[in-house]
Amino acid sequence: MRASWLLTIPLAALLVLFAVSNTAPVTLGLWPFDVTVELPLSVAVLAVSAIAFLFGAIVVWTTALPVRMRARRLENSTNALRAEVDQLKKSLARAPGPGSAPTERPAVLPPPR
Repeated sequence: MRASWLLTIPLAALLVLFAVSNTAPVTLGLWPFDVTVELPLSVAVLAVSAIAFLFGAIVVWTTALPVRMRARRLENSTNALRAEVDQLKKSLARAPGPGSAPTERPAVLPPPR
């Protein structure tokens, strides 16, 4: 937890200093449309950075989706196998040991013809 604060506080201070230092207005426009917006430079840069960060996060999340699905499927099969092993251990514990006599006499099969 401390490591995250050691990184967060200096980065937040840098962002505040950047925003305070770059207050000059810039005009942003999108070429095919006749729309322009006048913003402080710091707001424009930070907004573009935030949009790029979110786009990258979405790309990483969607590319990791098959891996997460496979991990979930393998975890479910591992849990099922563990339950089966536990069940087999319980049935083995209830079974008579190799030195004890069988409780029933095995059935004798007739000779083949």
